Amino acid sequence: MSGVSFAFALFKYFPHGGLQRDFLKFTRTALERGHRVRAYAPDWDQAPADLAGAAQLDLVRIERRGWTNHARDAAFARAVLRHHAAAPTDLLFGFNKMPGLDAYYVADSCYVAKAHAQRSRGYRLLPRYRGYAALEQAVFAAAAPTRILAISARELAIYQQVYGTPSSRCLLLPPGIEPDRVALNRSPEQEAKLINAVRADLGLTPGERLLCFIGSGFRKKGLDRALRAFAALPAAQRDSLRLLVAGRDKAAPFQALARQLDIADRVIWATAGRDDIPACLAASSGCLLPALDENTGTVILEAMLSGVPVLATANCGYAHYLSDYDAGLVCPEPFQQHTLNAQLEALLDPAAQARWSANGRAAGSDPRWFQLSDSVLDELERLADVRRLASATPSAAIAAVDSRAPDAH
Repeated sequence: MSGVSFAFALFKYFPHGGLQRDFLKFTRTALERGHRVRAYAPDWDQAPADLAGAAQLDLVRIERRGWTNHARDAAFARAVLRHHAAAPTDLLFGFNKMPGLDAYYVADSCYVAKAHAQRSRGYRLLPRYRGYAALEQAVFAAAAPTRILAISARELAIYQQVYGTPSSRCLLLPPGIEPDRVALNRSPEQEAKLINAVRADLGLTPGERLLCFIGSGFRKKGLDRALRAFAALPAAQRDSLRLLVAGRDKAAPFQALARQLDIADRVIWATAGRDDIPACLAASSGCLLPALDENTGTVILEAMLSGVPVLATANCGYAHYLSDYDAGLVCPEPFQQHTLNAQLEALLDPAAQARWSANGRAAGSDPRWFQLSDSVLDELERLADVRRLASATPSAAIAAVDSRAPDAH
């Protein structure tokens, strides 16, 4: 199917975010299939050159105006709907929760469920709660029309429990990993070259090993938990390790915590993100994601398939793959810091690491890890086709259906 016009809406674009990377992947796949894409986002100053120059891509910058985040997000949603009403496309696809979407990509956890589990009743009386709950309800309410494209069975079940969203409106997608993010096609020589380059760039000495914490949004991803677990390692083990923190966020509170824990000289901060995460993973002896809340945790799979043992909390949507493939450790819920501390020490055991690494690499032979973009575009094309048929005259719709029916002869 070609010639569809899509509108993709994203509250915030920056180069290193997981949701933003998915946004770019889907956009590229749509363009490769010959579709037109209008991209709504507040900031395109750092749009990739290959997209910014694409003839079939219309970049529409919409400012998020307001005094608070929830007010800015609501204003952005209203502006998108006004623009789209004046210049409609075949399908409006959202990467954040907002009314009026034909389809929504579920990359975030359920806000209302978190607010009830993690916040006080007073918080739920604030305008922030009411604003974000309204945006979420517009997508997930039982009577809403939006098609739900989910990447975490665990989180989808939570949404359905809260809102009664019918399963008929939901599609569970396969994981989404890009082949160039993992070590599947690299020769041993290429791998060694990447590792040596990263180690030199990070200033590691020959005897030092590297742990990595990768993810934007340090509080949500559990950086404080990771720092405390690192500090709790036996001195001999800790002093032979460096912890790379790579992600986009304000680091000052966590740098203060590192100083308080007396590990400041062991932490390497890359708070603007890095473009060489696959190489950083290749150079790592382990990956930490002790998140407070994580819909999926793509880095879990990127590390696992690259042969890097992972320690993640059980509330990460992709954490179960570590158990499924015996490729690392899962910290159970409810979270206990002393459990994470002990598991981090266990993660560094050489014999266990060899087993986990081999199992993770072997899992990479399964093609389903790499099918997300095609699965999303297949579904968006199907939805656009249904909408076109619904808006056609009865005779035109019948003719269109007949033209796609299998040949009876």
